[in-house]
Amino acid sequence: MATTLTVTPLSDAMGGEIAGIDLRDPLDDATFGAIEDALDKHMVIVFRDQDLNPAALATFGQRFGTLRPHALENYRHPEHRDVSYIRNVDDDGNFDPFGKVRASTWHADATYEADLPRAAILHAKEIPATGGGTIFANMCAAFDALPMEMQKRLSGLVALHGYTTGPAGSYYQGKNDYADSYPEQRRPGVLSHPRTGRPILFVNPMHVHGFEGLEEAEALALVEDMASHAEQDRFVYHHHWRVGDVLVWDEQATMHRGAGDTPDGQRRVLLRTIVYPN
Repeated sequence: MATTLTVTPLSDAMGGEIAGIDLRDPLDDATFGAIEDALDKHMVIVFRDQDLNPAALATFGQRFGTLRPHALENYRHPEHRDVSYIRNVDDDGNFDPFGKVRASTWHADATYEADLPRAAILHAKEIPATGGGTIFANMCAAFDALPMEMQKRLSGLVALHGYTTGPAGSYYQGKNDYADSYPEQRRPGVLSHPRTGRPILFVNPMHVHGFEGLEEAEALALVEDMASHAEQDRFVYHHHWRVGDVLVWDEQATMHRGAGDTPDGQRRVLLRTIVYPN
């Protein structure tokens, strides 16, 4: 028997708030199926007033698929390797300037890996009084709004994905010694959503550094043009965090970025896990 959830839209572009569920409790298959349907429809869903420890967050994440630990060990939670921190303080409570700018450029996660993640989950533990939000772009709506000729052009292109190799990844280039461990991935410029079949503008400026058959200058210009198109307000939802929020987003149908506006001296600590198809 189907379960009906109470889902309140968060913006015209995307996003839905689901009420009446405590994620510490086991979810029956019908309820979880309704959650999956809400994610397919809204692309970003949020559960308010949750209080999950790392194990409970991982248990919820595992309903969507297989979890993987963060590539960098220092981001992993000491109590659960499949859960990581998104924070602007270190283990000793010292403020980390990189925590303010980390992931503040538009991207979709891990498109440089051999297989694509399905979803990611963030759980807000400490939130600044102002700022510190996360912004999402609806890449299905962005594709639908393109002129037909551009849709056809992108549908015939193969994008080249690498670790922070795109025009928005320049800040990170040369700052780690493991980027070379990820071989270049070739993916269609327009992806078909694995559950809904909707076409997705699958170009993100952090990881896409070219297209097969295009000169570098032309390819990078196309990446930046498509990113600028997708960043328009009509496609974007800006999530303003509250302590206790658990937010799930569709990794393939969206791009996201941190707002990068956390005030100096205010803590921002979230737990994160990323989910891959089983």
